[in-house]
Amino acid sequence: MFYVPGVIALIGTLVTLMLTSMAVVREREIGTMEQLIVTPIQPVELIIGKTLPFALIGFFDVALITTVAVFWFKVPIEGSLLLLFIATGLFLMSTLGIGLFISTVSTTQQQAMMSTFFFYLPAVLLSGFMFPIANMPVVVQWITYMNPLRYFLVIIRGLFLKGVGAEILWPQMLALGILGTLVLTLSSLRFSKRIE
Repeated sequence: MFYVPGVIALIGTLVTLMLTSMAVVREREIGTMEQLIVTPIQPVELIIGKTLPFALIGFFDVALITTVAVFWFKVPIEGSLLLLFIATGLFLMSTLGIGLFISTVSTTQQQAMMSTFFFYLPAVLLSGFMFPIANMPVVVQWITYMNPLRYFLVIIRGLFLKGVGAEILWPQMLALGILGTLVLTLSSLRFSKRIE
């Protein structure tokens, strides 16, 4: 029961990271990125066009896994569904930004896939999903503050198992918002420079 809500975060992270990083690299590999660059669309519009579909897939995955958790595994959701989707939006900003960054540093789909797993596996280990963060060395605990999965797991478990609201979860949501904005902005700027 404790692990089922965390699976939502893990699957959402993996799917959005993989899709975002692979799609842009694939465009470059098959040669259609140059065709996109010469069109009159702005870099921002291209970035939105590349990330928005994956954000929608991320929301769909969260809805699907939540439905399975509630009706199949009988894990009740005590908190607000609206708050869950708001938190998911903040979390997806980080995962899409990281996926976009991976796509700018990778030249092939294989590189993008390996880079995604290079980020994903440590992120899972340092998220508190398997091992409590309080039991980790102090230096590692500080590193976990840069991991968006850490905050999202606290939010999901709080909503599912405790039924807490925004008055308790706002520090995690604020951290996700700041981290997501920072990562997505930096990745977008790097992506814009690559296509100009």
